[in-house]
Amino acid sequence: MNLTAPRQLLVALLLAAAAHAHAAPPPIAAFFGNSAFNGAMLSPDGRYLAAFIGADDRRDGLAVVELDTLKATMVAQFSDTDIGRAQWVNNERLMFSTVDKASGQRDQRYAPGLYVVDRDGKHFRQLALRRNEFIRSSDDNREKLPWHTYMLDQAGAQDSDYVYVIDAGFSNSGSVESEDLLRLNTRTGKAEPVAHPGTARGWVLDQHGEPRLLQTLDKNQASLRYLDPATKEWRTLLTFDGYTGEGGTFRPLAFDPDGALYVVSSDKRDKSALYRYDLKNNRLPAQHMVELDGFDFRGHLIVSKQRLLGVRVHGDAEGTAWFDPAMKELQAQVDQRLPGTVNLITPPTRPESAWVLVESYSDKQPRRVLVYNTESKRLSDVGRTAPQIKSADMGPRELVYYKARDGMQIPAWLTLPPGGAQKNLPMVVLVHGGPWVRGGSWHWDAEAEFLATRGYAVLEPEFRGSTGYGAQHFKAGWKQWGLAMQDDIADGTRWAVAQGYADANRVCIAGASYGGYATLMGLIKDPELYKCGVEWVGVTDINLMYDGGWFYNSDLSSDWKQYGMPHLIGDQVKDAAQLQATSPLAQAARLKQPLLMAYGGADRRVPLNHGLKFRDAVTQAGNRHVEWVEYSEEGHGWHLPKNRIDFWGRVERFLDKNIGKP
Repeated sequence: MNLTAPRQLLVALLLAAAAHAHAAPPPIAAFFGNSAFNGAMLSPDGRYLAAFIGADDRRDGLAVVELDTLKATMVAQFSDTDIGRAQWVNNERLMFSTVDKASGQRDQRYAPGLYVVDRDGKHFRQLALRRNEFIRSSDDNREKLPWHTYMLDQAGAQDSDYVYVIDAGFSNSGSVESEDLLRLNTRTGKAEPVAHPGTARGWVLDQHGEPRLLQTLDKNQASLRYLDPATKEWRTLLTFDGYTGEGGTFRPLAFDPDGALYVVSSDKRDKSALYRYDLKNNRLPAQHMVELDGFDFRGHLIVSKQRLLGVRVHGDAEGTAWFDPAMKELQAQVDQRLPGTVNLITPPTRPESAWVLVESYSDKQPRRVLVYNTESKRLSDVGRTAPQIKSADMGPRELVYYKARDGMQIPAWLTLPPGGAQKNLPMVVLVHGGPWVRGGSWHWDAEAEFLATRGYAVLEPEFRGSTGYGAQHFKAGWKQWGLAMQDDIADGTRWAVAQGYADANRVCIAGASYGGYATLMGLIKDPELYKCGVEWVGVTDINLMYDGGWFYNSDLSSDWKQYGMPHLIGDQVKDAAQLQATSPLAQAARLKQPLLMAYGGADRRVPLNHGLKFRDAVTQAGNRHVEWVEYSEEGHGWHLPKNRIDFWGRVERFLDKNIGKP
């Protein structure tokens, strides 16, 4: 058959579109397998790059690249565990800990440990044990630090062999009760405790890398204390409720190179902003420095050459507010080279070279790490997370807003399938855990994008009680499990249907932990909205959180149960009727829809009996559409790739069966 050129072109375009529409989506392992690359960080002088590198047949190791020559050296790698975290001690030396990515929670036998090594792989030394035993090191016959020694999440001065580390104290339930500080010489292994008042629960180092702020917690009373360099005495800046935050007018962020303290505070506002605190007079200034439209402030200072250059911020997405004109110009250069993505630039703290680190991402592109030379303009790839993912195969993600039934504005993340129809779709309402956390952000999200590539719209409500959207939004969720928090999720579902995104007859609700609780309550409370549910490691009864029974112990601390839960979730005595009315377990007989349940056999946050009791109750009530899976070695979530891949394969089949493959 002969066709004219325009018709040939049209047919070719139609065939290409049809082929794309029916092309197989990326495999499950592309979303939920372990990545061979897990990030990188510049040395303080910017001459070297440390990167976390792994492979299918090797454990994750730590490699160092000399950037000017691109010479790479694997400086640390174990045969039985993976490198977990790391930080530069100074330009010559790295400190790191381990994590076993090949074992589930049940089979974890070791703590992270603590190690150091030079950037050329020499002078390797273990500083802290990985288990509770007495061992003398073979190299210098000195005792190592105990297994409960951890890296601080602050880099420190990075100009000597000394670092500060945490000596954690644990309760019988496994929760952290104290965080004492040790000053550690990474060459000799000798550590000295830092004297302090109260029960330490958090530290902030100053511009010289020395401990300057301490948060203490005794029962439910928290205090923020400042070590005055003039008097060498601790003085209290603030006292507040350690579990609800009430009375806490600010929280410390960091010290700048001049020794000024930057704090995050709402200061009689609904949403918090960044302030430069007046330490001399113990007060906030009248004017804030940085605020984020629609969000509480979240971010950190960017310091280089003893100057505050800008602030990394996190509104709807991560970004940077630069104060320095040269960095603004550099940002423009990088953005021109990498269009269509957010590009986060991190300069070295004490640069002796022209290299900066760049992290690039979008809603369709997983994080990509590069280095950029500001003199030669050379831009080089370092590595990518989820390298099998192609941006063209991913769907768009955006922040939307809808009104709850009481008029409150609720944010939500909406992810749609790539290409094709964007209306009247089968939809998954994905409920975040916590619940006192911020659920989502504008970035590539493995769970949402996996579902979107299978043809489903995904709605993730930031229901009241979620953090990051102001004090009013957060406090409106107190004691609202199964009530207004649940209504927000239902109202979001109805909004998506009314907007035409979702087919009202093909909506499933899903979530983990608190999201699992909300899934069960949604199926029970709003049966007309949801045709099925998927819940994993979900709470099935609030009273079980207080007392899971003699056989199933949780890691929730006794103080949290005494001071936090009654205030934020519900008091077992005063709110007994409410806890009964909002218990999925007590109302299991009302759940008639198909349900997929998954639990970890070694979960101590939401022990297995939550799932077992609900499964038995709902099946005994006559529901024959319950699918159950237990990953016996897992804890609160799926640590092992094989289980993540198995679980999401089950989810895919379950959704296709119950709300239809699009």
